[in-house]
Amino acid sequence: MPGFLTLEGKRALITGGTQGAGAATLALFRDLGAEVLTTARSRPADMAEAMFVAADLTTLQGCETVAEAVRERLGGVDIIVHMLGGSAAPGGGFAALGEAEWQAELNLNLLPAVRLDRALLPGMVEQGSGVVIHVTSIQRLLPLPEATTGYAAAKAALSVYSKSLSKEVSPKGVRVLRVAPGWIETEASVRLAERLAQEAGTDLEGGKRLIMESLGGIPIGRPTKPAEIANLIAFLASDRAATITGTEYVIDGGTVPTA
Repeated sequence: MPGFLTLEGKRALITGGTQGAGAATLALFRDLGAEVLTTARSRPADMAEAMFVAADLTTLQGCETVAEAVRERLGGVDIIVHMLGGSAAPGGGFAALGEAEWQAELNLNLLPAVRLDRALLPGMVEQGSGVVIHVTSIQRLLPLPEATTGYAAAKAALSVYSKSLSKEVSPKGVRVLRVAPGWIETEASVRLAERLAQEAGTDLEGGKRLIMESLGGIPIGRPTKPAEIANLIAFLASDRAATITGTEYVIDGGTVPTA
């Protein structure tokens, strides 16, 4: 069908594809015909071994393991989606972030993308085509000093790295883009809303409102669904976005208050 969105025949690596928006992206890519490989520390019971490689991407060795699996199982890669990210840093502002906390933020939110790109991009350049999508965050624009300074700084570094990479490899046929989500309604975020609701003596919707208020409000009145993140990523990865590179797409329900 003319204009139909497809990823048929594409080989894709999606990091962090076992839960949340990563799992939604993996499912959509498969539905659209891509051959997909994903990775995490352990394989979910309902995920086929053929599409999974166990690795700790916060380490150099883990990234090397995944890159080798991509070459062996897929014979190369056409699309890389760097979904991996998150934070376990304590609240308390900058003073709560010691050397270990800062290193952990970089090891999770920046260095896996840098290391995997370094290993796999030469193959894309050699074949003259490919798409790399770095999932950043609106936190790079709206950091919360009490809790997300390290995470926001790491995502900001990822965004700048991605832009620089796009300038280098786009002339060689490899598109590089960024997707910046706001609050995504994952299982983890629902648990957070439930906890906040209990502490505040309200219901789940009240807990969600507390999160939205902490972000300065979400004009559409709700968080983004994982499937909505997946839809944007799939479009950008497809040939329908063939002239899009070097840009960042914010998907946050209007949370960022400036253009």
